[in-house]
Amino acid sequence: MAYRSLQHFIDTLEKLGELIRINHYVDPKLEMAEITDRMSKQPSGGKALLFENTGYNFPVLMNAYGSEKRMSLALGVEHLDDVAKQIEGLFKLLASPKEGIIDKLKLLPKLNQFASWMPKIKSGRGECQQVIMTQPDITKLPVITCWPKDGGPFVTLPVIHTKDPNTNQRNVGMYRMQVFGPTLTAMHWHKHKVSAKHFNEYKKLGIKMPVAVALGGDPVYAYAATAPLPENVDEYMLAGFLRKKSVELVKCITQEGVEVPADADFVIEGFIDPNDEMIWEGPFGDHTGYYSLPDWYPRFHITAITHKKDAVYPATIVGIPPQEDAWLGKATERIFLAPIKMTMVPEIVDMDMPVEGVFHNLVIVKIKKDFAGQAQKVMNAMWGAGQMMFNKILVLADENVIIQDYEELARYVFRNLNPATDIYFSQGPMDVLDHSCSKLGFGGKMCLDGTRKFEEEVDESYQWAMGNGQWAIEELKKTFSEVHAINISLLEKEIPCLIISVEKKRKSHIKELHEQIGGLQEMEGVKMILYVEHTVDANDLPTALWRFCNNLDPKRDHLLYKRQGTKNKEQGTGNQQPATSNYFACMGFDGTRKTKEFDDFHREWPNIIVADDPTITAVDKKWSELGIGEFIPSPSLKFKSQMYGEEAAVNTIGN
Repeated sequence: MAYRSLQHFIDTLEKLGELIRINHYVDPKLEMAEITDRMSKQPSGGKALLFENTGYNFPVLMNAYGSEKRMSLALGVEHLDDVAKQIEGLFKLLASPKEGIIDKLKLLPKLNQFASWMPKIKSGRGECQQVIMTQPDITKLPVITCWPKDGGPFVTLPVIHTKDPNTNQRNVGMYRMQVFGPTLTAMHWHKHKVSAKHFNEYKKLGIKMPVAVALGGDPVYAYAATAPLPENVDEYMLAGFLRKKSVELVKCITQEGVEVPADADFVIEGFIDPNDEMIWEGPFGDHTGYYSLPDWYPRFHITAITHKKDAVYPATIVGIPPQEDAWLGKATERIFLAPIKMTMVPEIVDMDMPVEGVFHNLVIVKIKKDFAGQAQKVMNAMWGAGQMMFNKILVLADENVIIQDYEELARYVFRNLNPATDIYFSQGPMDVLDHSCSKLGFGGKMCLDGTRKFEEEVDESYQWAMGNGQWAIEELKKTFSEVHAINISLLEKEIPCLIISVEKKRKSHIKELHEQIGGLQEMEGVKMILYVEHTVDANDLPTALWRFCNNLDPKRDHLLYKRQGTKNKEQGTGNQQPATSNYFACMGFDGTRKTKEFDDFHREWPNIIVADDPTITAVDKKWSELGIGEFIPSPSLKFKSQMYGEEAAVNTIGN
């Protein structure tokens, strides 16, 4: 379905009871983000919010993509899997043998459809250019400030258009933009992104780089800008396919070499001069749930701002999951399953990215397994596939389990997992937002092979005896004073894994602790221990997993403990070795905060993102006037005790 405009999408959401209008004044600085954070963490993502009294001439739309239903509506489908089915059908049609003239003629209607999805450049001006600011000034837009330690206000849903100066090939991406003045922002594109490659080409040529930023329009544009497409595929072709109608583009007014959607609500035109000094951008409360560290990024000079009459400013926040961006990620997970399966890894059956893994950190893949070593084949293929190169933890299962049933999945994976032989470690490119890496953008990865094993893959010298773990809480706390909390809930569900909150006090502390715990006879039923910071409640499983995935470099932080099982010791007499050698192994992972003092970690370590007390109090006071419904307390209250302290937060992120 093609939406005529962002307003058309808003009207659709409202008719379906998916939108709340807020007429009471809400400040774009911190308050909108706090209200949206409360709403986005409600069951099924709450409602979309339209802030109509912003102190500016434009309303602000937030949480528009914040549920499976609204994400599906944005893409014009009943369910996100519907898009994957359409793509899979298209791939099969194109790849099927064409043996005769009839088969070839059957393909013609589909080829005509291809043509109808291609973006079209129309002459004249578009709705996005109905109003032209006489003096461009981005501070006249209700650009939000999301979190108290952010470097300033950020444009958070910008659809950014650049072109390769050599090929004229367009790229459409989404990179946050910190506002520094009426005509100046930073352009936060990472070195792995296509726009950064375009910038490098302009730098070689020594010429200014034209850039245009669109906000609003059909909601599919923002999704297409985030989609992990190959470099040679136009994002607006994907948008045309999703909306079943071509995207109409118009030329910019001051940057005529760049085209933008005619139905966008706002267009911000400008250039980046490769001869400029970079600007110190950030920090920013990012999708990992931590502040991303400040760094140097290009300056974007604004030459024009245009907008349609009655324009709506779209915005989003990211932070501690779940947030709206989780649903953008879920759409990508479902949509790109078919191309990955059809072109690169045919044995893939399904894929899932749990919200606690914040996209790249944790990916679960189900395969149809037919031979020994197939999991390793898939592992290598996945880590070489586009944006999957940033994946940190890859969990592989086979067709005998539903991977969205996390409890049953964990039971199945651990049943098939030998921690000494079935966990694989590697290194490679990582998301530059991953603060756990010892080096920026480069770190460790691991794959847990939880598939059923063929005879060739089994090492019979290992054995485990599952216990209920009830002994663990009191015994471990009594023996180890640094242990603050122990989660044995997984053991009680026949999942041989412990989560332990520990206060790290010296170098090699976690390694020594893991060896001491592994030496206990009662541990012979446990295959894995996840260690988290003492400020984290180990019994809050979603939070503990989110913190663990963020703070772990698997290659650097894994601790394999292996010893002979106690049964074997009893079999031997004197110096005599037992007849069979059965070993026990337990893998530990240090998911605690890393420091220079205890870990020889020399990068800055960011703090988690929480709202400040004045903002929480201000929103609490005006809640009854917002028309949102029953009071929702701030999600930040739960996490304030997990911070390293206000002073530490400021010093750590260099604010």
